Amino acid sequence: MPARCSRLARRLGALLLAACGLALAPAGRAALPAAVAGQPLPSLAPMLEKVTPAVVNISTKTRVRVNDPYFDDPIFRQFFGLPAVPRERVEQSLGSGVIVDAAKGYVLTNNHVVGGADDITVTLQDGRNFKGRLIGTDPDTDVAVVQIPAQNLKALPVADSSALRVGDFVVAVGDPFGLGQTVTSGIVSALGRSGLGGTGYQNFIQTDASINPGNSGGALVNLRGELVGINTMIFTPSGGNVGIGFAIPSNLASEVMGQLVAHGKVERGSLGVQAQDITPRIAKVLGLDSASGVVVTQVAPGSAADRAGLQPGDVLSALNGKPLRSAAELRNQEGLLPLGSTVKLSVLRDGGTREVSATLTPEPLATLDGARIDPRLAGVRFSELPLSLRNQGAAGVAVQSVRAGSRAAQAGLQPGDLVIGVGNRRIAGLRDLQRLAGVQPRQLALVVADDDGAHYVLLN
Repeated sequence: MPARCSRLARRLGALLLAACGLALAPAGRAALPAAVAGQPLPSLAPMLEKVTPAVVNISTKTRVRVNDPYFDDPIFRQFFGLPAVPRERVEQSLGSGVIVDAAKGYVLTNNHVVGGADDITVTLQDGRNFKGRLIGTDPDTDVAVVQIPAQNLKALPVADSSALRVGDFVVAVGDPFGLGQTVTSGIVSALGRSGLGGTGYQNFIQTDASINPGNSGGALVNLRGELVGINTMIFTPSGGNVGIGFAIPSNLASEVMGQLVAHGKVERGSLGVQAQDITPRIAKVLGLDSASGVVVTQVAPGSAADRAGLQPGDVLSALNGKPLRSAAELRNQEGLLPLGSTVKLSVLRDGGTREVSATLTPEPLATLDGARIDPRLAGVRFSELPLSLRNQGAAGVAVQSVRAGSRAAQAGLQPGDLVIGVGNRRIAGLRDLQRLAGVQPRQLALVVADDDGAHYVLLN
């Protein structure tokens, strides 16, 4: 061992001794010793022996209809003797999951791992395979729950993620690139990250523990082997890990899971306000000293905000004591709170500040039965978009439900899809859908946006 390395080793102890080349044992015994000079070598292995059996691999298959204006034309198909069944392709994907309830077989993962899948296979660390049953998904937080009919499972204990601090050591466990279960370590780099695109409501843990494709849905654990987050996405200019990964806090994932298990979906409350960022110009018009906060532009009648006495022109400066810097931040904080939560708002009106309490209530959304629009849409129920999405400039109508076996289901329309157009015309809401589709063209072409982008769903 070089002299310099020996000096460092004596100063820093067993950890640096290992790095400086202690593996000078005979070839037949190349493993590191358990201790050096009576001091045990640090290792994550004992903790990971308890964690890794609870982290699973998830593989999915999704049958996607291939839409083609020529091949989908019944006259064209009849002329060339083509079968009447629609053409499909099968898409496969890989991800990870975390067993959080061994008795009931509940597995937490990401919506983008299992959402819309026709077949879900869960593989345990011991090699057992099970067909997963989708309990529910929440695209807005990218959380999903799958259940497997397995015995002798091991679940991870769930920690209070609000206790995390920047600098805490964490370990990510998952199945990147389909290589098999892989462990990486790092620290919590930041907390409360939002505004990253993708999911609707964000409060991410940022970590430099390597997260790569296939890690999605895997576990982020603390050094006690407790679940603190569900790995979900990375920030990368190249497609590979650059040391900036994000996980959904365990508190948020647990809250969403509770609603998915109880209701199959997440029921969110709403203040019922439209708000706008305050620019320096708006601040001058309103007579404000600074451009902080958001200004209320509309209050929905009968909403939580209406009952709390909010008015257009009110300036909201804080929610539950946390300063509001943008309308997007207001929407994000509102969406992360469970239904029935009471929020405290700091409101500036007529030069004075007051505190207002409001209880988040379900937002009543107008719905429409597809059969009332066109017989080909029978079995489909459409709804207006929530006010929170319209605040962001979103337009279209949501597909609330699709009856199995209906013509729309066979054409590929799915619950959760967003219809943004009919033919070559964009739609803003139900009224536009009813007006354009109600003409009942020979071929009804709906422009649908989903996780894969925009495409046509054709109904003849």
